[in-house]
Amino acid sequence: MLRHKEIDLANHRQSSNKEDGNVDWLKQAIRNLPAPNIEAAQAAAARQAELTKPAKSLGRLEELACWLAAWQGKHPPTVAASHVIVFAGNHGVAANGVSAYPPEVTAQMVANFETGGAAINALCNDIGAKLSVIPIKLDRPTADFTQAPAMTQAEFDAAVTIGRDAVPRDADILLLGEMGIGNTTSAAILARSLFGGKAEDWVGPGTGVDAAGIERKRKMVETAYQFHGGHLADPFEALRRVGGRELAAIAGACLEARMQGIPVLLDGFVSCASAAVLNAIDPVALDHCQISHLSAELGHRRLLQALDMRALLDLDMRLGEASGAVVALSILRAAIAAHTGMATFEEAGVSGAAAPD
Repeated sequence: MLRHKEIDLANHRQSSNKEDGNVDWLKQAIRNLPAPNIEAAQAAAARQAELTKPAKSLGRLEELACWLAAWQGKHPPTVAASHVIVFAGNHGVAANGVSAYPPEVTAQMVANFETGGAAINALCNDIGAKLSVIPIKLDRPTADFTQAPAMTQAEFDAAVTIGRDAVPRDADILLLGEMGIGNTTSAAILARSLFGGKAEDWVGPGTGVDAAGIERKRKMVETAYQFHGGHLADPFEALRRVGGRELAAIAGACLEARMQGIPVLLDGFVSCASAAVLNAIDPVALDHCQISHLSAELGHRRLLQALDMRALLDLDMRLGEASGAVVALSILRAAIAAHTGMATFEEAGVSGAAAPD
């Protein structure tokens, strides 16, 4: 019985009563970022010091337990209420042959999510995470950003609002992913706009295009970069001009999670490029996030270096749809299991001073 599966498709709202769910809200929220809960973090650190192990011998598992406590604002932390959101969108730039698949595959994959046949369904069912899939106007691709801004201001605002609305208030942890033919090209030009470099630094095979396809992607990134010029210096404007609806929704959801005290696991290259817009405004804007895995997509490693963030896993994955994030969720569960399930030196009758180092 797939009681943990929750699919939200056609009935998802395409509008919102949040009239401020737009670029103005993004800028205001960035100026008022909640800080981590110091008391919860200290309580987690104090317990770590009492557990029957040499100090820091569990490495990042110890850090993750303290990170979760700090951003959930409670000790002990939990991830029982894990919620995965996959945003889907279509891109006008896909008409230029930048993907190995046609744009209609986005809708077909969303249907596959709905019937439970995708990798993300299998992974969520296995680990007990709730899944919401939110397609955003798949019948209306964004404009080809080599010739015009991808989204009007109203379209951008609506996508950000959809992202905000999608964040469940009762989640312990939010996992963000995407689906959209052409969106690795969008992520590549967005990353170049935020962090510089050349088009070839950011362009990879995406869905599996050959060398000619990679060259087409590179040309599209270079063309778009020249077309939009100085407008790309503003991170939010860059997201509007060369992003996509699902990328804007991820940025909105990521920031809304911060405002609600919900830590986030980001998926691969596209999800991280979307969230990187927030980092470009304030370097601490992604402190409530962990990078789930290092994607095999070329630009992801460079992007994580620019963000000064380290992935939890490196499995050569590049599927998207939050698949890497769900796999990394098991690492968080292990961190909490060790943190809450181990005995302290006092409980075990073990001398802390005599513990092996």
